[in-house]
Amino acid sequence: MKEAVVEKRVFSPEEIKQLNAKYQPLTIQQRIKQLYQDFEQEDVMLTSSFAATSAFLLREFSIANREQVIYFIDTGYHFPETLSYKDHLTELYNLNVVSISADEYEHNFTTEDETWKKNPEFCCTLNKVQPLEKIKDNYNIWVSGLMRWQSDHRATLDIFEERGGILKFYPLLDVTKEERETYIKENKLPFHPLVACGYNSIGCKHCTVPGEDRSGRWNNSPKTECGLHL
Repeated sequence: MKEAVVEKRVFSPEEIKQLNAKYQPLTIQQRIKQLYQDFEQEDVMLTSSFAATSAFLLREFSIANREQVIYFIDTGYHFPETLSYKDHLTELYNLNVVSISADEYEHNFTTEDETWKKNPEFCCTLNKVQPLEKIKDNYNIWVSGLMRWQSDHRATLDIFEERGGILKFYPLLDVTKEERETYIKENKLPFHPLVACGYNSIGCKHCTVPGEDRSGRWNNSPKTECGLHL
């Protein structure tokens, strides 16, 4: 894990507007290449859930910069298939993956309490949000593979957005579902094993059931985001 803390940069609304205008006409490959021209690698934090759509972004970064650290938040509740898929993609694309997780006593509390049943927001906070908060101040740019078609919230986003004291970068944001499927076929991306079982969005095993898009997440709950991207 990165130890040195970079000098935190505050981006003005005008700077973010200019970045969006600059990156909007670029292809996915061009956006990622441009990122490393506009910012230092040490500024960039890349996260991946190694879920249904993860191979797209990971393949592109493996081509652009295999030295880039990729943070995987190990909640302790992932499907075994997710952990196997992570290992497979890591080897396939020669990825530099670092796992982070909650403090042991906090994770043990949610296990004994079965917090996901009564307060999924709090469970996500302890096992997903807080582990990332501990390293987030080390970076200025947070890269994520969100796409607008995945949820109503994501449909409102821009390629660059200031969120929680860090500049978020979504290089795949305007990729349509059809374009994603074409990319998968043309580049022969390996699917997460649970996709074949009807899981189209894959999180923790306690809170994920088969379903279209993100409808299988936090089943029977209006919750659609774990809190990382809000």
